[in-house]
Amino acid sequence: MERAHVLFVEDDDVIREATQLSLQRDGFRVSVAADGRAGLEAFFAVQPDVALLDVMLPGMNGVSLCRRIREHSLVPVIMLSARDDPVDVVVGLEAGADDYVTKPFDSAVLTARIRAALRRAETAPPPTGGARTGPLRFGAVEIDPDGVRVVRDGEPVALTPTEMRLLLRFAASPGTVLSRDILLESVWNYQWGGDSRVVDVHVQRLRNKIGADLIETVRGFGYKLLGEVR
Repeated sequence: MERAHVLFVEDDDVIREATQLSLQRDGFRVSVAADGRAGLEAFFAVQPDVALLDVMLPGMNGVSLCRRIREHSLVPVIMLSARDDPVDVVVGLEAGADDYVTKPFDSAVLTARIRAALRRAETAPPPTGGARTGPLRFGAVEIDPDGVRVVRDGEPVALTPTEMRLLLRFAASPGTVLSRDILLESVWNYQWGGDSRVVDVHVQRLRNKIGADLIETVRGFGYKLLGEVR
């Protein structure tokens, strides 16, 4: 089986070289770039399986680079931030990133996050439960789990793979409150505690696309999909 290919865009020479060696030891093929524009060129040239982007890059920052990637590809994107700043985290995730890691990071944690992102991209979305087959309807939204397609008011809705997995997880338990920990485990494949902001931002992005009235926030507990399946 061909090794997964990681594109790592980082302007710090020491971090870039040390992380490249670490990822290669863990079995990845790694391409690197030292600034945002070079990173965008490398992305199209090597077509990686996952992109690892520093937030603070010269020329084109990591958030802008992520947006450019999202215009053309749904490849998993993980942001790296030197500060555990909620603004950095939220802006990166809203740009279309699937996850983020705060510097300084443990190489084992970074590898685990990359592998989790690759599993999400390679595996089918979670089942919607029961024996029912065919499209599911919640209000104006129709979900086709087999075709991995969502329509709202007759118009296609473009979801990232992570957003689709999140929606299907909600659709598997309509009316049931799902905690952030449950969503991190079932959607992000995390077997350890993760940052709930990843869930919160993706839920907000999903609401913006399918309608804010379909997903309710249950304060102190989590989220639930409203309405019955039709």
